[in-house]
Amino acid sequence: MSKTRKLSRRAFLYTATAGSAAYALGRAGSAPAAEAARPNIVVMVADDAAWNDLGCYGHPHIKTPNLDRLAQGGVRFEGAFLTCSSCSPSRCSVLTGRYPHSTGAAELHQPLPEDQVTIAAMLRDAGYYTAAVGKWHLGEAAKKDFEHIQSSGVGGHEKWRDALRARPKDRPFFFWLAANDPHRPYQADTIPNPHRPSDAVVPPFLPDVPDVRKDLAMYYDEIARLDGAVGGVMELLQEEGLADNTIVVFFSDNGRPFPRCKTTVYDSGVKTPLLIRWPNRIQPGTVSQALVSTVDLAPTLLEAAELSLSPTFQGRPFCHLFGSPESAHRKYVYAEHNWHDFQAHERAVRSQRYLYIRNAFPELTASPPADAVRSMTFRAMQQLHEEGKLPPSQSGCFVAPRPAEELYDVAADPFSLVNLAGDAKHKAALEEMREAFEAWVRETNDSVPENPTPDRFDRQTGERLDKKNR
Repeated sequence: MSKTRKLSRRAFLYTATAGSAAYALGRAGSAPAAEAARPNIVVMVADDAAWNDLGCYGHPHIKTPNLDRLAQGGVRFEGAFLTCSSCSPSRCSVLTGRYPHSTGAAELHQPLPEDQVTIAAMLRDAGYYTAAVGKWHLGEAAKKDFEHIQSSGVGGHEKWRDALRARPKDRPFFFWLAANDPHRPYQADTIPNPHRPSDAVVPPFLPDVPDVRKDLAMYYDEIARLDGAVGGVMELLQEEGLADNTIVVFFSDNGRPFPRCKTTVYDSGVKTPLLIRWPNRIQPGTVSQALVSTVDLAPTLLEAAELSLSPTFQGRPFCHLFGSPESAHRKYVYAEHNWHDFQAHERAVRSQRYLYIRNAFPELTASPPADAVRSMTFRAMQQLHEEGKLPPSQSGCFVAPRPAEELYDVAADPFSLVNLAGDAKHKAALEEMREAFEAWVRETNDSVPENPTPDRFDRQTGERLDKKNR
């Protein structure tokens, strides 16, 4: 969806400057009896938001007061990871509780096959009203699992409150609220009080130059606009007496749409903000360091609703962390990168200390998505690269071949800048992570495609290729 229209000040109602009506964290009466039988579930999905680009995750300047309140009212996960840093495969994975290569929808825009079991279908069969509002990126077959599907404006969230208000009042509900924000393209003055380039926190894998800061500031604006929509949902739940019996989940489908972020399997691509609020079951202000994966969300929500899990699930529930956030859940999380505008096949295994990456096509550059290639950030990087001023830590988009194997000590090197795969001191860690990777490949029946989908855009301009040139 192209996003070219700005929202009015009135539409941006629940931000820090106009948020006096933002939701409270206290009790607000009882929900209707039929809705109180099982917990309602509201899942809000950001489109391309990095885990650390929220105030509650430590960003010093970004305007996310409502998400910060959501974190204060429940649990904030510091070790949550996606299965894929690509929009539709990531979302299909969450709904099915399966890894992208196991869903039949591993590549961007591939529709979820009809035989895949989704949490929406299971909740519907258990009596839940199921609705998807906003971005629809799942294909035609998955529509049967939702009783109501509605597109929703530029940000993808403009109809969230209306749809919630119009739900049947005699049934528990599951809402999949999928935003377009903060997906590209960006424009100035998206919100009434825009972020400034000086507000940008530039990671070390991007050059700290004016165009990058300007690009980041406009990206922050769309996160702030989404934050307003989150506040609106939370306020409505409070107004209608539903807040105490509703599980609210917020996460992002992949990292920010910048070089070395979205479509990579580094933390900048697959680490996600994950906030869950469930009054009387999760202590406010809880923080968990446990490793969890979004493949675990579907089984977790079904277990919370006291429903049976599907044997098709590859994830496992982490409800035990709600009461014991200091407990462990996973030793490893796994992620993948398949075709997304460009040919690719990368896999990653992440432990608390190490990140291991296997790249099946090291002869290819690490191109970001085509819309990011067309961005002012990428153009600035191209110019610096041509002038010989871009350091190796910022040059992955332009350099090939790349390593077939990568190993990072993320405890000491959180941005994964120093590849230790050839370092004898880390040989034992490399062998451990290799074994974990190979076990996961066997268990999930993963493989490198014999005829991979080719590039459909130019890696240096982002322009669509003619079929004859693919």
